Amino acid sequence: MKKNITVINGDGIGPEVTAQSIKVLDAIAHIYNHEFHYNYCLMGADAIDKTGTPLPDDTIESCLNSDAVLFGAIGHPKYDNDPTAKLRPEQGLLKLRKSLQLYANIRPITAYPALQHLSPLKAKSLDGIDFVIFRELTGGIYFGAKSLSDDGSSAHDDCVYTKPEIERIAHLAFSYAQKRRKKLTLVDKANVLETSRLWRKVVQEMAPAYSDVTVDYMFVDNAAMQIILYPKQFDVILTENMFGDIISDEASVLCGSLGLAPSSSVGTGTALFEPIHGSYPQAAGKDIANPLGSILSAAMMLEYFGMPEEAAVVRKAVEWTLQNKFVTKDIDSINFYFTSTIGDLVADYVSNKITGEVNQTNIELRKSTII
Repeated sequence: MKKNITVINGDGIGPEVTAQSIKVLDAIAHIYNHEFHYNYCLMGADAIDKTGTPLPDDTIESCLNSDAVLFGAIGHPKYDNDPTAKLRPEQGLLKLRKSLQLYANIRPITAYPALQHLSPLKAKSLDGIDFVIFRELTGGIYFGAKSLSDDGSSAHDDCVYTKPEIERIAHLAFSYAQKRRKKLTLVDKANVLETSRLWRKVVQEMAPAYSDVTVDYMFVDNAAMQIILYPKQFDVILTENMFGDIISDEASVLCGSLGLAPSSSVGTGTALFEPIHGSYPQAAGKDIANPLGSILSAAMMLEYFGMPEEAAVVRKAVEWTLQNKFVTKDIDSINFYFTSTIGDLVADYVSNKITGEVNQTNIELRKSTII
């Protein structure tokens, strides 16, 4: 199978973690006789520095003509710390989501037994955690009208949703729940917000068409608490843009590190796959960032391509590295391995080069020679 992939390295650790995903995809292509062709494009602070815009037109064009987009990270302190900046890296990602009509962000939350000691929760609360957050991606307060008074003393951000916007992501979430444990939780703030009341009304109207799915409703503040108190209760969570942004980052720490969390963004255009961590500029160029979120995002891309076996092999390789304590600095600050080493190990596992004991000395030398 031949696939064209637009690769956007982005900012900070984006280039480093994305490079490891490319290693793994190349290993998959070799073993399973696929052809992956990559077109590297700019977005974010890197694009502003090189082109004067956070999202060049040729990047949009490449994405529209690709089978999928693999994205690294976005953001830079020089923009984060300047409230007067007219151009911001994040504007590029927001525009790309609109251009590709990516209205649904899908974030799986999985707890790994080997990392239970790193989670803020007790081990007994971690067993069986397996839920997915469906976050609406192109509406709400992030895209509403914004204004700042002339004297700079007041500001407003509008939160707007329409029934069709809610219906299209709700259909995806309901369908996904049907394939899992058949439970959907709508997270909103319907006791306060009119937009949340519309979300609840629309979902209630749709529920009878998915009679095999149990639907419950939870205010976002309670949901944030329940994710910590009893995360196993969730199967599929459906929510609006800002709430989804916040609770998915909260939920990601259940697995032991933000660096492990993947995501996909889908809609009517080309799908985009990215780890949910930020650009982490403090680690950029040091070869210490965790690439597994990006690699697991590549696994989601393989599933999107209709390659479930290939995706399963990548996930198995990731679990192998964790079980054998081949982890990056965010997981073990003392006995850690390099970003590039983890990428090599996952790629070697996929390529069937790892069949026995690992030579720890060679691993430390950034090799993965097996004895």
